[in-house]
Amino acid sequence: MKTRIVVAAMALIPAVSDVTPALSAQPTPECSMSVTLADWGENSSGDIDVASGESCQIPIGIRGTVTDSAISQKPAYGKLKKINASTFEYRAKAKYKGNDTFAIKATGQGPKASGTSIITVRATIK
Repeated sequence: MKTRIVVAAMALIPAVSDVTPALSAQPTPECSMSVTLADWGENSSGDIDVASGESCQIPIGIRGTVTDSAISQKPAYGKLKKINASTFEYRAKAKYKGNDTFAIKATGQGPKASGTSIITVRATIK
């Protein structure tokens, strides 16, 4: 009994340079933000502007290292999603124009202090 071995021809495999890469999703821009940042262990607040139905990223800008974070208060007219320990994404409700408020609880350590802070964000949805 003979065993037959079949080898695929290399010519059938396209060269890597012939492959068209898939389109990657556009990164979400940072929110246009006006903020008053305190040090770790002190609460902060800020204001953002976002278009109705659009989203933007909110980086935690307190100096130092963010060790943990979570949503402390959910928005009423949008969605807030944690991207990583130091960045959140806010998406405004489609067809809504007005104001929204939410809060992020963040724990970290900076050059002068460490602790947990609540960052309250007031969103103006245009």
